[in-house]
Order: sequence, then C-alpha cells, then structure tokens
Amino acid sequence: MSITYKKIQEIVGPLLFLKNQHDVQYGEIVKIHSESGKIRTGQVVKLSEESIVLEVFEDTSGISLGNSEILFTKDSFRVKISNDMLGRTFNSLGQSIDIKTRTIIDSEILSYTERDINGKPINPFAREYPSDVIQTGISVMDALFTLIRGQKLPIFSGQGLPHNKLAAQIVTQAKVLTGEPFLIIFCGIGILQDEAIYFLDRFKESGNIQNIISFINFSDDPIMERLIVPRIALTTAEYFAFEKGMHVLVILINMTNYAEALRELSAAKEEVPSRKGYPGYLYSDLASLYERTGKIKGKEGSITQIPILTMPNDDISHPIPDTTGYITEGQIVLNRNLNKRGIYPPFEVLSSISRLMKDSIGKITTREDHADLSSQLLASYSKALEVRDLISIVGEDGLNMDQKTLLKFGEYFENKFINQGTSENRDFNQTFNIVWDILSNLPSKLLFRIHQKFIDKYYNGEL
Repeated sequence: MSITYKKIQEIVGPLLFLKNQHDVQYGEIVKIHSESGKIRTGQVVKLSEESIVLEVFEDTSGISLGNSEILFTKDSFRVKISNDMLGRTFNSLGQSIDIKTRTIIDSEILSYTERDINGKPINPFAREYPSDVIQTGISVMDALFTLIRGQKLPIFSGQGLPHNKLAAQIVTQAKVLTGEPFLIIFCGIGILQDEAIYFLDRFKESGNIQNIISFINFSDDPIMERLIVPRIALTTAEYFAFEKGMHVLVILINMTNYAEALRELSAAKEEVPSRKGYPGYLYSDLASLYERTGKIKGKEGSITQIPILTMPNDDISHPIPDTTGYITEGQIVLNRNLNKRGIYPPFEVLSSISRLMKDSIGKITTREDHADLSSQLLASYSKALEVRDLISIVGEDGLNMDQKTLLKFGEYFENKFINQGTSENRDFNQTFNIVWDILSNLPSKLLFRIHQKFIDKYYNGEL
C-alpha cells in the first residue's frame, strides 16, 4: 500500500524535508502532486528516524509547505529500454525529445522492458579480461593508447580545449573490426543546447545515426537530473550489451559537471565536505558509474567507456581527475600548448597511458609491429622534447647531428602524426604507415626499440 504525505517541513533548493512517519526505503521514488495539477518525480536521498530528505528531479516552483501531496511508490527509478531507441535522442529522464525545441516527443517505445537505473554490480569473478580492440580512426589513440573492448579510458581536458570535437569524432568513427554488432551511446551531462545541436548534427552527417543512442542533460536542467542521466545511459548499455549481445561504447561528457552537481547536492544536505568541498564519497560514487564497464564470461557483448572531463585550472591533481585516474585503466590528457599551435587533437602523449593495450595489440588484432612502434615513438618523442629544452641552454648551433635529427623528428611527430582533421578517419594500416614515414627520418641506429625484422620490412630511410 502506497503512503501519502500532505505536509512538507522545509524546502531548500531542490530538497524537500519531511517528518519520517513510516518505514521508508533509501532511493525510493516519490510522486509529488501540486495544486496546479503538475506531477513531479523525486527520490529519497537521505533519511533518519526523525526526517526524510527528498530530491526533486524537476524544478520546485509551485510547491509550498502545505499545498502538495507526496506519494511514496515503494519502487526505484526505472527506465524503459527497447530496440526502438536506436537513432533517437532522449532527455535526462529517458523521454524522447526534439533537441532543437527541447519538447518531449509523444511517441511510445514499443515492446519495451524496464530496468532499475542503479544496475547490478558485476561479480569480479565473472569478469572476462578485455583483449579485443576498438578502432577510433584517431592515430594517437589507435597507435599509442589503443582502446580495448571492456576498458574505461578517460580523457582529461580543460576549458577551451576541443574535447567536444574529439568526442564527436570518436562517436562518428569508432568501430569494431570483427563485424560484430556495435552500438554507441552518447551521454551529454550539463551541456549547452548549442553543443547538443552540434553533436547531433555531426552524428547525422556521419550517416551512422542509426547506431547511436543519445541522452542529453542540458546545463539549465535540475542538478538531480545531472546525477541520473549517466545511470540511465549505462543501464541502456547493459541491456544491449548483456542481453542483446552487442559491443557498446559509452561516451560520457562532461563528468566535471556531474561531480559539481554531486558537490552541490551534498552541500544542500549539509554533509561534511572533503577535499575542495566535494563529498567524501566522490570516489565510490564515480566508481559506481565507471565499474559498470567490462566483459562478462559467457556473454557475447561488452561495455567500453570513455568519460571525458575538464580539469579545473588544468590541474590533474584536482579531486575529479585524481579519483577518476585511480578507478580507470589509463588516461588520455589534452595539452593546451599544442592546441595554441593549431594541432588537433592536442594530445599530451607523455602524460597519457592505456594500461590494457599491451596484452591486446599485435599481429592478430592490429599489426605485428604495433608494440615496437608504440614504444619507439614515445622514446624518440621524449628525447626530442629533451633536445628542445637543451636549446634554451646551448642554442641550436650547440647540438650534434643526432640531436638535430631528433628535433626535426619532434616536429614531424606533432604535425604529421598527432595532427589530423576533425573528419579524417585513419585505419590502423594508415596510422602505422604514417609512423614509418616519420621514423624513417631518423637513422636506423636510433630505432633501438624496434626489432630488426620490422626495420628490414618497413623502414625506408638511410640505414
């Protein structure tokens, strides 16, 4: 039997405070009926023997202490999922919308199933070690930080850097090379309407919109919706991956907006703050999202996740990127100086890593020389940056021949390998051929990380 409350003790922003008069469940969904006839949805976010705190998903305008009825449903928040979702766009609550007018489209999803958005934890023993690759068409990611099915690989960006362009490019170009069913779920968290329109236009231009499901949370939506939308996206991913046998890539942008909403809600609940005002459970909350990624033994599908976040003040030690780096299997960092020089995508390769690629690349999945090329590129580029620093001390005239060659290699590496167009889609072979063209500007004696058989086969410089 449902319980109804008719009196609210206090309203603080999106929070409603009630006197606890029954056996309520944490996370329980409530329906809030106001005098105007509008029905809003809320959730129990805090409780004690004396009080219940509700978070309203929509705005709280028109709700007062005595004019509303609150119905406790004894259920958690659920989302409808169906094959009809393919190629469509949804809001923070899983309702189909027109992105330009932001109006709900009254089109029923047929033959749907309902799922709790909190999902079920994956038993660590049931996890299968990721070993198959996803090609993004972006040379730096494919050659140096290969994305593996079932991996969570975040991108650390900063304000003003082209992470939106990068996210759109990954969504439109990513694919598996085995011909298996592949789906991309794009989740925009706290983004502007212009940004949402840009993303959707890029998806349509690619001709791949039928394989993309988009969830959009706008910057002026209530903060509770910001906390819900990634869970809806990941619940949808779990359905298609583990019940429909598809390989699903989930793009979450921008996780900083999610963490800020979490901090705002925590402050409203008067919880004791931790580092920089974020709640002490920031790590576990982010883990509850990131760990919904992987492969399960006996299941054909997989979930791969790319969370994208902007580092406040470009500080990689900030709590958001710091905790994210501990949970995920690597990180890709964007560089502001490269961006100022017009290099796109501006990857800071020496600060980036993919911890799962070493066991997944090679002759069967990518190419036989992949591991050697990756190691040599990083080593040579590191040496080239050291030479650049040395110039400020001894000047370019003080360099020996090998150092001058490395300096030229650094320029080629940035301008021909890292730099590529926003719609330029390079497959693995194209990427590796570009790598050999660049490495062939170095004398073979400096290619100390590449096996001789690969030098004999691919090197076209002076031996």
